[in-house]
Amino acid sequence: MAVSTASNAASRPGEIALRDERAEITWAEADDLLNRAVNALLEIGPGRRIAVYAHNSVEAALAHVAGLLAGMSVVPVNYHLTAPETAYILENSRSVAVLTGPENAERAVEAARTAGVPRVIAWRADGAPGTESWEDVLAAASPAEPPSDLPPQPNLLYTSGTTGVPKGTPLPPNMYAGGATVAEHIAALREQPLTSLGPHLAVGPLYHTGPLVGVRAFAAGNAMGLLGRFDPEAVLRAIDRWRPAASVMVPTHFVRLLELPAAVREKYDTSSLAVVAHTGSSCPVGVKRAMIEWWGPVLVEVYGASEAGSVCVIGSQEWLERPGSVGRPIPPFEAYVVDDEGRPVPPGTEGRLYFRDPTGRGVLYEDDPGKTAAAHLEPGVFTLGEIGYVDADGYVFVTDRFSDMVVSGGVNIYPAEAEKVLFQHPAVADAACVGVPDEEMGEQLKAIVVSRDPDLTGEALIAFCRDRLTHYKCPKSVDFVAELPRTAMGKLSKRELRAPYWR
Repeated sequence: MAVSTASNAASRPGEIALRDERAEITWAEADDLLNRAVNALLEIGPGRRIAVYAHNSVEAALAHVAGLLAGMSVVPVNYHLTAPETAYILENSRSVAVLTGPENAERAVEAARTAGVPRVIAWRADGAPGTESWEDVLAAASPAEPPSDLPPQPNLLYTSGTTGVPKGTPLPPNMYAGGATVAEHIAALREQPLTSLGPHLAVGPLYHTGPLVGVRAFAAGNAMGLLGRFDPEAVLRAIDRWRPAASVMVPTHFVRLLELPAAVREKYDTSSLAVVAHTGSSCPVGVKRAMIEWWGPVLVEVYGASEAGSVCVIGSQEWLERPGSVGRPIPPFEAYVVDDEGRPVPPGTEGRLYFRDPTGRGVLYEDDPGKTAAAHLEPGVFTLGEIGYVDADGYVFVTDRFSDMVVSGGVNIYPAEAEKVLFQHPAVADAACVGVPDEEMGEQLKAIVVSRDPDLTGEALIAFCRDRLTHYKCPKSVDFVAELPRTAMGKLSKRELRAPYWR
């Protein structure tokens, strides 16, 4: 039996282990499928990397866990990405196989061909050209118990970070359970806060760090439910029916849940929830207060990033006493605020927000020492690109960003990607993209453009971008101006551009 499902398959074989909106499987079925999937992946070779490029589904969750149990590093790939964007990640990560679903099979094949990846394994894809059938691969694999003494490997996550194109960063130590063997790793997962609470509901896509907590909870032996495209009433319905104890959400989810009519919200019982961690972006004070009033003091805010893990945390009661705080640093991290010249500032003084990691690791971008160095003020002192202050009691408050990155609905967007596309338009003389306020998403990407053609419209520019770039990376609105604020050396002042929208 697979190490993560063995005891449950023996003690409660008929109980539902894993479900999505289309299918559900029992612990006995999950154990058999994982045995087969792990044995099939072992033929590729432990220690290698495989990519999962798929929408949320029972199969996607099994693929993630099977990779872990096979001693492989799983690379979660955003299922919105185009084939060229995906090919970059496949090549950069040196993945040797892509596991995908019917929605992404065609793009996965194109990306794999470009990146030189030999295998694309797809579920429910009806023999799509260039793919192997997941169902056939599992049917042909051995159902025997796979070895559990392989060394585990952390995920390789891709993030825009604070500069440049997507960067691969290993799952950081404070989010990685470790262990010398897969068996030790699973035992450690059973002791971690969010993976030991009981049934888990994955609301967001599994290419995000937060929802991947649900995959680790399932690997630790907890039932897991997965939802697809976010629908607020579907979330309430799932909580009511599936009775999860834990979930990870982003503030945009809270906004959409609160928009439901009171009569709809009152139809569903959410009392099974013990902890709802939220991350991804700043949560408006009024929104968070309303969620605590509705669900009770179950909200736990976690501030951090893929490359750093969780660096601050604050529970509901603490937050009610200090609204707007993202909490105090989690040991061993220490908050560190400096002015523009890098000099420390007193408590309560706004400045550039850094964190000191006494272990010396800080943040790490694989195979890119330049980008790793750019995120550090000095060895072990790193930034997530934001401005804030620390009060006299050590609570951290985030007030602004000094990096260009935009966080919209918990998703990192790097403006340079959209700017590069905008400059390809023959009528664009100059352009910049910045984050501006959005009530639902926190921020949205706005293009500010100097046009050579007075008839050029914002709608035409947005369509131009969408033809060349994943939609979520494209500007949602366009403003036209006579010129952009640049220094004598031609450097663009993004802060000056953003200021009028954030007053």
